[in-house]
Amino acid sequence: MMQNLLTNIPAELPGELFTTLLENDNLKIERIVSRGHHSPDNGWYDQDQHEWVLVIQGEARIGYPDSPSRKLTGGEYLHIPAHRKHRVEWTLPGQDTIWLAIHYQ
Repeated sequence: MMQNLLTNIPAELPGELFTTLLENDNLKIERIVSRGHHSPDNGWYDQDQHEWVLVIQGEARIGYPDSPSRKLTGGEYLHIPAHRKHRVEWTLPGQDTIWLAIHYQ
């Protein structure tokens, strides 16, 4: 079944939208849609799996507790090793930032 990562996005988006596209024991691929959303100010992701993220459209900034933030724009990607603490500091307000996230062992 063919689908499009840029469609089926609700007009109202009170929180980030996570859609699992493919998943098995060692891999999870998801689409994330952010519209000015960010992680809680005191919240850090500390995941058991590695994560590779691609910003398909929009803009975002990923922060780390011990190094400078990384700004990502459409087409840019980032690898986040397992247990590397990080958070979404900012996404473009009023417009969709669409991510492709791949979590793997």
